[in-house]
Amino acid sequence: MISIRRLQPADWRSYRDLRLRALREAPDAFGSTHDAEAARPDALWAARLAEAAASAHECPLWAWHGPQPCGLVWARLPADEPRIAQLFQMWVDPQSRGLGVGRALLDAAVAWARRAEAKWVCLDVSTSQTAALSLYRVCGFKEEGALHPLREGSAVMVQPMRLDLAPAAPLAPARGPD
Repeated sequence: MISIRRLQPADWRSYRDLRLRALREAPDAFGSTHDAEAARPDALWAARLAEAAASAHECPLWAWHGPQPCGLVWARLPADEPRIAQLFQMWVDPQSRGLGVGRALLDAAVAWARRAEAKWVCLDVSTSQTAALSLYRVCGFKEEGALHPLREGSAVMVQPMRLDLAPAAPLAPARGPD
């Protein structure tokens, strides 16, 4: 059974461990690196989650498969663009892939963005992450903008994508025979 939970300040050690595992397992999927994140002091990890828990503009989520955390996603509404939710840190443990974890995380993050009245959800995805690209497309994300390097000096390219959260236009009433 997959469950999605919001990370709480007391979860900082487990979050740190899962985030570092993600960076180690998929180094070409993230703008940050394992070495950079591993060098952060514990106080910074704890502060990151404490700030997110106190903010209406951040939503860090993790997935659980039974008794183990198995995935992450973080949604944020930037202060300068509060109607554009940004997703990052999306990752699913290899042993839990194919179980719907990614879809569950994405659905929860998008639901949060809708409740926050965002108009769009944006993300960057590495072009080498074909399963992630496929998931985002199936969920309605569209490619938007030019490819750009994952991080400075990287040969890995990322594709910006966007999901429009505008309400669907109502269907025109059915017309009877003329």
